[in-house]
Amino acid sequence: AAQRAAIETFLGSSADLDQVLGRTVRLLSQLTHQVALVQYPSLSRSRIQHVELVRLASSRVMTVLITDTGRVEQRLLDVSDELDEGFLSQLGSRLNATLGGLGLAEAAEKLSLFTDQFPASQTAAVGRIASALIEQVLAHRHDRLVMAGTANLVRTEEDFSGSIYPVLEAIEEQVTLLRLFGEMEPDQNGFSVSIGKENASFGLGETSVLTTGYATSGGEVSRLGVIGPTRMDYSNNIAAVRAVARYLSRLLGED
Repeated sequence: AAQRAAIETFLGSSADLDQVLGRTVRLLSQLTHQVALVQYPSLSRSRIQHVELVRLASSRVMTVLITDTGRVEQRLLDVSDELDEGFLSQLGSRLNATLGGLGLAEAAEKLSLFTDQFPASQTAAVGRIASALIEQVLAHRHDRLVMAGTANLVRTEEDFSGSIYPVLEAIEEQVTLLRLFGEMEPDQNGFSVSIGKENASFGLGETSVLTTGYATSGGEVSRLGVIGPTRMDYSNNIAAVRAVARYLSRLLGED
């Protein structure tokens, strides 16, 4: 109960997805004294939830793209023409009517044709905004991880037979870790444990990796977990990973 209250207090005040995931790994690292990792929700199946255009100056606009997984992408751009609030508001409404609920690939396709709907006098400004949104739609489509607690490995160096530097190097390789996450077989409860030699091909032969899934409001399941020496407190760490994943799913599912 105390652990659950700590999780809710620490994560509950987070504002956006980046902050939520950053706090998640810091908290999980503190609870387990291991390296904690969380995988961003994959954007490949995400959908556009909302587009916002914010006028910062007469010819300066911020484009804000929000997906159903809670990801927020922002860009600042200068447009050659002066844009009044009325036109920008109308443009935002048309963008939301066109893009709302679409997957990313389809949204990028619609945006590439969006400028055709406007008179020649407006195509330069609209084209700049549409191009920025295309970049935002396609940004971060690849999976990535957030990590915290690498200092915990240094504190447990005596649990490794040799130098911990190969381990530190291995966990810096996000592609390697994502591949490891992808190859770990979950049990009937969705939990995965990979110990020692099972991780050798990833440069982590002296470590144990514990992961489970968490779900977002868009239905995506991504993974979070911990990495540490094979001599770790498995029962405590598994309980902590499960508790944090459960609360994270609930928090993101409320969006």
